[in-house]
Amino acid sequence: MNRKLSVLLFSRKAWVFPYVAFAALFIVLPLLLIVGFAFTDETGAFTFENFSNFFAQSEAIHIFVYSIGIAIVTTVFCILLGYPAAWILSQSDMNRSQTLVMLFILPMWVNILVRTLATVALFDFLRIPLGEGALIFGMVYNFIPFMIYPIYNTLQKMDKGYIEAAQDLGAAPWQVFLKVVLPLSLPGIVSGIMMVFMPTISTFAIAEILTLNNIKLFGTTIQENINNSMWNYGAALSLIMLLFIGITSIFNSDDKEHSNEGGGLW
Repeated sequence: MNRKLSVLLFSRKAWVFPYVAFAALFIVLPLLLIVGFAFTDETGAFTFENFSNFFAQSEAIHIFVYSIGIAIVTTVFCILLGYPAAWILSQSDMNRSQTLVMLFILPMWVNILVRTLATVALFDFLRIPLGEGALIFGMVYNFIPFMIYPIYNTLQKMDKGYIEAAQDLGAAPWQVFLKVVLPLSLPGIVSGIMMVFMPTISTFAIAEILTLNNIKLFGTTIQENINNSMWNYGAALSLIMLLFIGITSIFNSDDKEHSNEGGGLW
């Protein structure tokens, strides 16, 4: 009996159970609750009214579309600023690059609300009014490390032989970048987009603090409905956002698979 028990405890399958239990309790169960609340009313009866209310309210749709726009702008800025930083880090020697990467990661050790409040203090010191510009700045500031590190990791592992081969064949520096470096770094870019776009579209605290709650994002709308005990409508909004994020993830996964074909080269 003891031998069977020890074999069961130390088998590989036994170590799977804690992760399965964790996923069931903190991932599957909350998702089921969201679906359940989204398709029921206050009395618990099945209904599509929560979704019809969303599509019937132009303000809710406007906030949803606006949130997508803010997420896209934030992601674009993170790519434009993060890619050169990742490239510089990848070209530095190992000790120096590790130090610089640590400097980029250090701010992430501070709570996001503390960093956002520090951004408010900075804008107050510079006498810059809070608003949409402050919101985008705060989004980029908080999420750009999530763009830099995946790209840096991809560039760091890139086979330099491709670059040398392109140079030996007479390719100009811009051709080397467009035809070799950029395609090979696409997996890192896609990962960075996923890590920036997804949390940006659902955040609400940054928008509330950096706009003095004058600009609402979709996450703010969900949070307000939940706080006002409108669980069913809030769950429907959450499910709409989850479906949008899931569809976006599927398209990004397909693009990543296509970018990896043929070694990632054009």
